[in-house]
Amino acid sequence: MKKVSYVLFALLVIGAMVLSACSSATPEPAPEPEVEEPAAPAPEPTDEPAPAPEPTEAPAAIGSEEHPIKVLFVPSVDTGVIVSGGEIMADALNEATGLSFEVVVPTSYAATIEEMCASPEDTMGFIPGLGYVLANQLCGVDVSFKAIRYGFPVYFTQFLVKRDGDIKTFEDLNGKTWGYPDAGSTSGYMVPITMFQEAGIEPGETVETGGHTAAVKAVYNDEVDFATTYYSVPLSPEAGGGPWWTYQDWQAGKVTEEMYDIPDDVIESCALNDAGKLYCGEWRPLDARPNIREEAPDVIQQLAILTISEPIPNDTMSFGPDFPEDLRAQIEEALAAFAETDAWAESIGNNDFYGWTGIEGATDAEYDFVRKMVAAVGISLENLGE
Repeated sequence: MKKVSYVLFALLVIGAMVLSACSSATPEPAPEPEVEEPAAPAPEPTDEPAPAPEPTEAPAAIGSEEHPIKVLFVPSVDTGVIVSGGEIMADALNEATGLSFEVVVPTSYAATIEEMCASPEDTMGFIPGLGYVLANQLCGVDVSFKAIRYGFPVYFTQFLVKRDGDIKTFEDLNGKTWGYPDAGSTSGYMVPITMFQEAGIEPGETVETGGHTAAVKAVYNDEVDFATTYYSVPLSPEAGGGPWWTYQDWQAGKVTEEMYDIPDDVIESCALNDAGKLYCGEWRPLDARPNIREEAPDVIQQLAILTISEPIPNDTMSFGPDFPEDLRAQIEEALAAFAETDAWAESIGNNDFYGWTGIEGATDAEYDFVRKMVAAVGISLENLGE
């Protein structure tokens, strides 16, 4: 009995231990089911309209006071003369069209071209043939008018030397110090370069003077041996106060070398008249020399014209490539009308300004002559200089 009791007791103890172990092991709780978030309630309908986007300010119209049209002039003569004369023109155009204009004289020929290309929709420029050709190639600047000077649709380069100096022929320029206005000047630089190449002449030192007037002054003051500037035919009493010879005379071969300058027998009489103009008796020189007449009234006595070039197409009035056609038409009509007024002579028609006595319509093809020289010489905007 005791043996059975021990066995039974052992079994009871083991069972109790098994039950105790089972009861202490807690099962893993089952994962709770995911519950979807309730959707956001739909916005209540409303009758109020959605707010409009903020308005952006419209650009000022070209030709308005806030956005004037820029009238560009190359700095070939005294800037003060250009600005004062340019303002007379701007006022006349404003009165005729109601448009606003701003007179601008950039620092160089190259800077003028760059400005027209940088502002293609609001610029008009009075630029020479070379400047026009380069601007047309660069960005499509388009010619509108060409200058007329005393009936001439062309002009010339002149080579100025001291009258009592040792330069007597074109070949004598070889190795001499050359003063030129600006590397962007047609008459002052490109045409002479072409002529030098054709004649096998190599000037010595070269000096960019900064303008035609300054080039004349450089020869007068013995800073250079010779200079190249624009040339126009002198007015002659033999022609009733008109040009001594005409473009038709030139084409017919009637112009001799002696007819380039004032006749020898009147040179000593050259002086300022009461109006401050330079006359030689009844003759009036129209080339670049009289530009320094106030400080050098004996400029004709001191400086001689060695020779002149072949004809060059006259300067242009051109528009930026994207200039509005309707505004261009208004300006062209107003400018043509202004050219017929007395005020024109106080503006660009002034001989101290550009000396344009009138304007005529021009075509791009008229400047193919200049394009050929550009190609031959290899001139580009990059080598014009600033």
